[in-house]
Amino acid sequence: MIIVMKNENAAQNLAKALDTHNPIKPVFVHQNRIGLAGVKQIDDAQLADFKDDVVEVITNHHGAIKSSRDFHPEDTIIKTKHSIIGGDHFVFMAGPDSIESAEHVLEMGKDVQLAGATILRGGAFKPRTSPYSFQGNGEDGLKAHRQAADTLQMDMVTEILDTRDVDLVDQYTDIFQVGTRNMQNFALLKALGQKNKPVVLKRGMSATIDDLLNAAEYIAAGGNDQIILMERGIRTFDNKYTRNTMDVSAIPVLKSLTHYPVIADSSHAAGVSKFVEPIGLAAVAAGAQGLMTEIHDHPKEAFVDGAQALTPEQFKQLADKVRRVRTAIQ
Repeated sequence: MIIVMKNENAAQNLAKALDTHNPIKPVFVHQNRIGLAGVKQIDDAQLADFKDDVVEVITNHHGAIKSSRDFHPEDTIIKTKHSIIGGDHFVFMAGPDSIESAEHVLEMGKDVQLAGATILRGGAFKPRTSPYSFQGNGEDGLKAHRQAADTLQMDMVTEILDTRDVDLVDQYTDIFQVGTRNMQNFALLKALGQKNKPVVLKRGMSATIDDLLNAAEYIAAGGNDQIILMERGIRTFDNKYTRNTMDVSAIPVLKSLTHYPVIADSSHAAGVSKFVEPIGLAAVAAGAQGLMTEIHDHPKEAFVDGAQALTPEQFKQLADKVRRVRTAIQ
């Protein structure tokens, strides 16, 4: 339940009363709004002393209170050292799927930076379907990634797979990334909720929109509201021509339901490099506030997912078209 009060003082007073005298837990306050998690109705008697200050009681919202735009109407804007994410801003996150070497990630970083990227992506820990596939270079990969980002004055985003690695990855990265397989790894989400650092949360391959919002709520409930939601395609009945099905409709839906930035990853949605650009442009036209893209100078030689990687020149072409699309829809 969300209660809209006349002003912030009234909201604070009611929240204190509810928190002190009632078994309603937890109680969240944002400006003039009070969020009551897990509460669908409230006795009028509990509001009696404050009824003149109550503007509206909202009950028909999705279950994730702190993630809800009804609770937090204005867009969340996330600022890192080199990037602004959310609102009217647009961000490019690009780089190799995996950190193959210090030299390679630096060269790829130079290429994507020239095309307009401010965030260098790359994986030091890789979740793979087969246990015999390349799993990443671990801390050596993190060090190479950090060095490249610092050299280029870019931000760094990398995937976190395990609660045991949170503190290690936190030493290096500017932005955590939670992949599709870990979207409902609640222990990991709780651990990231304790960090004062942005988290890119990818939609699970079989997750509903409510599933994604509730996963975000696990992070927010821990105190970390620096959340970036990512649509990256879902698993449907046809995966013959693309790796996943890009749910373009999820982008405007999410933007209507939540205040968190919504970005897209057309690389994982497509799985085939020639479809990465049109799917990415569709996501931008639908309102995505950023794109994450995999690039490699020699895709056929990539350690991971070379089939979906754009070359640096192809990424430059995509970035140029993205800017034109954004101009057209603004």
